[in-house]
Amino acid sequence: MKRAEAGEPVEISLRINGEKVTCRVPPHVTLLRFLREYVGLTGTKEGCSAGECGACTVLFNGRAVNSCLVLAVEADGANIRTVEGECRNNRLSRLQELLDKHHAVQCGFCTPGMIMSIRDLLARHPKPTLRQIQEGIEGNFCRCTGYVQIIEAILEYTGQLKKKGELKRVRG
Repeated sequence: MKRAEAGEPVEISLRINGEKVTCRVPPHVTLLRFLREYVGLTGTKEGCSAGECGACTVLFNGRAVNSCLVLAVEADGANIRTVEGECRNNRLSRLQELLDKHHAVQCGFCTPGMIMSIRDLLARHPKPTLRQIQEGIEGNFCRCTGYVQIIEAILEYTGQLKKKGELKRVRG
């Protein structure tokens, strides 16, 4: 991170969804605000602004982080992936298609952060157990789905879903 006087904008350079971005930003601006307001990537949502809901989750050098808790200047030199990086040639990714198929996307507010958390989970556990899935998405608050559909979509993505509806209830 480059040093600056208090409040003086700092030039940062990072890769976002594979593209190099260079910008001057005040040192107090969060990565979430930077992505939404400075870069124009609004897929990452602001929920609680306290790192509790997961709506703002992005991949920071391959690991899921709450972008509301990271300063943009801390991302200088980093590789950031947002939900906008999921689509290729204007087509949904297989994960997005399966979330839709399983009705795991209702209001959609948590979906971008949930997808990034799932990507982090699958990078660490390509064939996750039910417990690993629960732990992998536990930082993402979803008010609509009850999580069963999300878990079934992940299981189908990894080739582990035997039949739709096999999960009657998820225990914590």
